[in-house]
Amino acid sequence: LLNAFFRVVVEVVEENGGFVNKFEGDAALCVFGAPVERPDPAGAALCTARNLAERLPAEVPSVGFGIGVSAGPAVAGNIGAERRFEYTVIGDPVNEAARLSDLAKLRGVPVLASEAAVERAREEEARHWRIAGSEILRGRSQPTGLAVPEGLAASGAERAQAR
Repeated sequence: LLNAFFRVVVEVVEENGGFVNKFEGDAALCVFGAPVERPDPAGAALCTARNLAERLPAEVPSVGFGIGVSAGPAVAGNIGAERRFEYTVIGDPVNEAARLSDLAKLRGVPVLASEAAVERAREEEARHWRIAGSEILRGRSQPTGLAVPEGLAASGAERAQAR
């Protein structure tokens, strides 16, 4: 079941110019803009999230999911010890995306993105998103603006805005 889920994730991420950096249990860390620069990494990540929110329920309906999208400066490179290196990304956007993913699952919405990610995206992708309130994420003192895809079911969007 997880392999069917990850097959869709890998396909959609690669179609949008990203790469799956790692699988962590039932989650995937997907990166856009590193190690290869992209003209609109935030837009590519947001488009991927929208596409996944459409494909996953249709192709793997028995698996629930929550997608978190963030964008911003991060450190990308090899980390580890002399005998074991791993390419990864580290930084606030990585942490924020994980917290947004958890919040999406908690609220029963398929996708939550940071308002900052939408603001970084080019207009052709940003127009597919709307602001749906804000939330103080775990480990933060300031609220994070939340965005959802325009096509999100009203009940899920209302829940995201109400909390």
